[in-house]
Amino acid sequence: MDSIQLETVSPVILELPQIPQPQTHLALSRQYDKNAIRTSLKASTVDAIFAAIFSLATGGILLSNFLVELDASPVVFGMITSIPMLVNLIQPLGAYLSERSTSRFQYALKTFGIARLLWLILLLGVIGFSWGWVNSLQLEVLTLLVVLGSHLLGGLGSASWLSWLAIIVPRRLRGRYFGIRNSAVSLTNLICVPLAGLLISQCYGGTLQGYGVVLLVSIIFGILSLGCQYFKVDVNPQLQNAVSESPQEGRGQASAVSVSRTGAESIGEEITSLILFKEANKSLTVDFGLNIWQNTNFLKFLIYFGLWMLAVNLSAPFFNLYMLDTLQLDVSWVTLYGSLQAGANLLMMMFWGKLADKVGNRPILIFIGLLVAVTPLLWLGIGGNHRDVWLWLPLLHILTGGTWAAIDLCNNNMQLSIAPLKNQSLYFAIASAVAGFSGALGTTIGSLIAQFTQHGGLLGVFALSGMLRLLALIPLVFVKE
Repeated sequence: MDSIQLETVSPVILELPQIPQPQTHLALSRQYDKNAIRTSLKASTVDAIFAAIFSLATGGILLSNFLVELDASPVVFGMITSIPMLVNLIQPLGAYLSERSTSRFQYALKTFGIARLLWLILLLGVIGFSWGWVNSLQLEVLTLLVVLGSHLLGGLGSASWLSWLAIIVPRRLRGRYFGIRNSAVSLTNLICVPLAGLLISQCYGGTLQGYGVVLLVSIIFGILSLGCQYFKVDVNPQLQNAVSESPQEGRGQASAVSVSRTGAESIGEEITSLILFKEANKSLTVDFGLNIWQNTNFLKFLIYFGLWMLAVNLSAPFFNLYMLDTLQLDVSWVTLYGSLQAGANLLMMMFWGKLADKVGNRPILIFIGLLVAVTPLLWLGIGGNHRDVWLWLPLLHILTGGTWAAIDLCNNNMQLSIAPLKNQSLYFAIASAVAGFSGALGTTIGSLIAQFTQHGGLLGVFALSGMLRLLALIPLVFVKE
């Protein structure tokens, strides 16, 4: 599911006929030394760490446990999970609006700043619930509204933010830098999630009050995360568009930016490549509809990808619910399992990347996909006894983390390898839209089955998800990499 986010990154940069620029209020010929690039990369890494802490209470296990404490229905869990996927549909609007701004930094403050401050409303709701001013149903509705508003604003800002980040990271350092950045985020989750879960479970006032404390800390770090962006090289979209209207002039200015064999050179290379991309695709809105239907290989991939996201999200939101509600496990145990899963994902990511370079992405997707398809079926024999709590649940989460590292990585690489160079960004955009819609549909179907099936509803969802995952792999066999 991380793949969805990555899939929407590349299209934003290529789809818009813009030319990346250095600092706002400065001409294109302004030169940046290594220190400017280095400072930006460090600030971006700290930004990612603080953002990971912000996400502790605003999603994942801790938010699921909060809803369990409110006795929320599976439908609510399904809605909480489907909202982040559905907001992918608003990203083109966010990209359109960001191009009419004059600063990536200012646009990020307006979108992400308001989105993160919205969680203060939920914090007030938790306080009101503790004092008897708000009942559980009202707090559930308030949670859904805050999640919807926050993710909508985040969807408006993510396209601009990802374009900004992709420009300031030197092209030849992207793999290494994002590897370090993602490792820092994974390590943060590995340490902070169990600590936050322990704080909530051991809070003197109760678990809901403990969640309120963690939520307050998360919001503070979310604001600090935005403050880190002040130290990054800013970009003015208006200057980008001015250069894109004059390709020949832009080439000269791009050369002026690329002054030495430093990180700044990659910005100049990015400018040149995007100018060439625009010139080669002046008619992309005219012939795209015809090309997409003629590309049968990509259509086969879309069928696989849509079915796969539907099957996965049919059960994905409900594993935590099953442990917290059905098995009656303490939230500290569930957060510990999540840390084991994150650790396995982190350790296996580099291994799968090297293997994919040797044998290709499709064989790994098929083989590991079979293991991922069987995983929900393994939950059918899980109970709340000591053997399952101490042995099988940890092993199951380690297996999930290691296998999903391969699925996330190879799904993205597969898209890059089969999408044609011409109109490539729109192919990525179509894949993201299909993934978001089918994933949200799967979550909705799973929540309805769990809600209206009396005994064993969640186990039925797990079994159905496993069978559909196996069926989804069939179209992948016919995709040519």
